[in-house]
Amino acid sequence: MAREKKVEQYDVVIIGGGASGLTAGIYCGRARLKTLIIEQALVGGIATNTNDIENYPGFPEGITGIGLMNLFHQQAKKFDVKFKLTNVKTIDLSGDIKIVETFRNRFEAKTVIICNGSVPRLTGAINEEKFLGKGIAFCATCDAAANTDKEVLVIGSGDAAIEEGIFLTKFASKVMVSIIHDEGKFDCNEIAKAAALANPKMEFYHNTVVESYEGDNELDKVILKNLKTGEKKAIECATCFLFIGYLPNTSLYKDIIDMTDRGYIITDENMKTNIPGVFAAGDVRDKLLRQVATCVGDASIAGVMAEKHIAESEIFEEQIMAKDGIAYVYNAIESDQRYFLSFIEEIEEVYKDYCYHRVDTYKSEGIADRLGVESCPSVVFIKDGKVEKIICGDKCNKDEVRDIIKNNEETKK
Repeated sequence: MAREKKVEQYDVVIIGGGASGLTAGIYCGRARLKTLIIEQALVGGIATNTNDIENYPGFPEGITGIGLMNLFHQQAKKFDVKFKLTNVKTIDLSGDIKIVETFRNRFEAKTVIICNGSVPRLTGAINEEKFLGKGIAFCATCDAAANTDKEVLVIGSGDAAIEEGIFLTKFASKVMVSIIHDEGKFDCNEIAKAAALANPKMEFYHNTVVESYEGDNELDKVILKNLKTGEKKAIECATCFLFIGYLPNTSLYKDIIDMTDRGYIITDENMKTNIPGVFAAGDVRDKLLRQVATCVGDASIAGVMAEKHIAESEIFEEQIMAKDGIAYVYNAIESDQRYFLSFIEEIEEVYKDYCYHRVDTYKSEGIADRLGVESCPSVVFIKDGKVEKIICGDKCNKDEVRDIIKNNEETKK
């Protein structure tokens, strides 16, 4: 007999406990939302693989990835954010209440923030897992300074590999690049290729792949294998940077949330996905730069928008739709849309049994979207808990509004 799952209710469930998930948790917890973070592996995510983060503001001497993520974790717990170290099995994001299920639990939430992130593609070579974070790196911006006057190896020949390799030459004494293609062939753009070939600090090993990683506690050499000759060559290096692509952790959301062809989640600038009440932040998003700092920026927005979504839902259900009335939907910074407010005040004095709502879309269009308003200004008539009629834009007419309210009042009598 199958065990019945324990059901828990939350305001926000955050899937993923890396830099973005922890930041979203801090914002939601501080807003006094009941918040849960579900992380399947290690709290802190991929940032914990970095030995030294020197470009995160506030830490001029640098900090380890684990150290920084521990601080994020502590701050989230300070605001009473709960954690579950488990894997999400199924989701149902279709309703007003979102359902997230693990092996033992069923979590019901008003909003969900997706922060699964992405993972760098690995080579699959011998000893790779042993040296992750101990000589194998994925971020030139994070680890370049730590390799000043040292020799490093880059794996890959795409835009990221070659451009990051060029960046590394500002610090390293030599940047060696392992390329799977024949000599002269790269996967990057021609401008980057020309710059790399002209850089005296860069050296290329074509037709090679990583055979194994070697060292004691830290990586000190990489064995490259020539695909044509089978020859193996030991490359001594302080750090091996892998730039062979990223894999977004989005298989759970396939055919549910809008994504790019590469599997990254599409959001607007407010981190909203195509599903109301579902947001995405951090490396899982389709965006240009994937850094701890950008994860923090994304997640702070997602956290605020989750709070706003919950507040707007409560206002919509408990106030606007609870009683017959009208809602004037407008953008307060547009002077030509404020003209109707005085009229709303006038009829409010006459028809006092009606409810009157002013919905300003300047900072958020959430309530307007729920009302079905497509343009501002608009007057929305609510009757019996439903939208009865919407008068949009320039068609807003005082006499028509007054007549509709008068007819509704007479109908009641």
